[in-house]
Amino acid sequence: MANSFEIIGGQPLHGEIEPQGAKNEALQILCAVLLTDEQVTIHNIPDIRDVNKLIELLQSLGVKIEKVKQGSYTFKADEVNLNFMKTDDFLKQAGSLRGSIMIAGPLLSRFGIAYVPKPGGDKIGRRRLDTHFIGFQNLGAKFDFDSNTKIFSVSAKKLKGSYMLLDEASVTGTANIIMAAVMADGVTTIYNAACEPYIQQLCKMLNKMGADISGVGSNLLTIKGVTKLKGCTHTMLPDMIEVGSFIGLAAMTQSDITIKNCSIANLGIIPSTFQRLGIKLNIKGDDIHVPAQKNYEIDTFIDGSILTIADAIWPGLTPDLLSVILVTATQANGTVLIHQKMFESRLFFVDKLIDMGAQIILCDPHRATVIGLNRKHSLKGIQMTSPDIRAGVALLIAALSAKGKSVIHNIEQIDRGYERIDERLINLGAKIKRI
Repeated sequence: MANSFEIIGGQPLHGEIEPQGAKNEALQILCAVLLTDEQVTIHNIPDIRDVNKLIELLQSLGVKIEKVKQGSYTFKADEVNLNFMKTDDFLKQAGSLRGSIMIAGPLLSRFGIAYVPKPGGDKIGRRRLDTHFIGFQNLGAKFDFDSNTKIFSVSAKKLKGSYMLLDEASVTGTANIIMAAVMADGVTTIYNAACEPYIQQLCKMLNKMGADISGVGSNLLTIKGVTKLKGCTHTMLPDMIEVGSFIGLAAMTQSDITIKNCSIANLGIIPSTFQRLGIKLNIKGDDIHVPAQKNYEIDTFIDGSILTIADAIWPGLTPDLLSVILVTATQANGTVLIHQKMFESRLFFVDKLIDMGAQIILCDPHRATVIGLNRKHSLKGIQMTSPDIRAGVALLIAALSAKGKSVIHNIEQIDRGYERIDERLINLGAKIKRI
């Protein structure tokens, strides 16, 4: 399989692009099909590596899966093979995919047992799983870790509802605990729950299946246990990270791009954050039109001090967009401090941008100051390697705006999160090919 992009930068792009279904939602929604033996239909599933791997894992577990059309599938988990979780194949399949941790909640809820290998995924720093397992223990599950096989197991004869205050508002942790609690005896209250649109979507889907979840959209969820869930049909939101990536791309390449069907109500502060970088956005219905703009000026705080853009739990700014915002700031007029609080090695890709001519001071593993070039100098094309999904796309945006030829290696990382990104960018006029 091709594993590098060759990009000739400096081309203004033009046209319309539509975001794929949300990757982070897909990883939760797909695990939820394990909660019922009835058929579940899901629309707008993105065709990306991480999601396809999870679909394969569900198939290996015995879920009957049919592709209805591009992006739409039916799932029926009426013959789940729990013994598959003790095989080497399971270890290999689940271990290569971070989202696989979320099969634990549904399996524990429905069958009283789940096994989870230590998950793989991005090299962006430690990602603890404590929140997941403490949540399961609060519901009465026993937890074991086999240090030889590196397998976690959780088991319970019958889960019992309880009050819990999460130590961190983990999105996947909250999703996993919700799925475990929907069929527990009694009432479960989760405080400091993550409340991202993905979690709201999961709760809406589970309620359609017969669950009783209230407080959706807040950080205090109340779940009244039910005895059984039924099938349903669910349509996924567009991917907000893609929407933000395309806004940054348009600004950096001085392009006129319309991003279609963005579900504006679910973007939170993403549009206003780009507007603070000086980028003009025309929002019409659910579409965002980014006009071609030679210069954009970074806002300051009211007292004139340097703007800080930091990630935060919802409804704050998603950490997945900080890499893109950082790149976009390199050609702005002004200075901004980017503060990445959640992961300690997500900013290490800035050395590649510095090699391209960007003016960035990496203050520490969590903070970088970007001094915008205001287009006085173009970035220059170089050879580089993508360390993780989001940095990969940030480097891709940098390369598309740069003078000359760039080559990005390890693009499997980009393919994990972005569907046919090269074809979709070629449709806008980008010069990009897989080599």
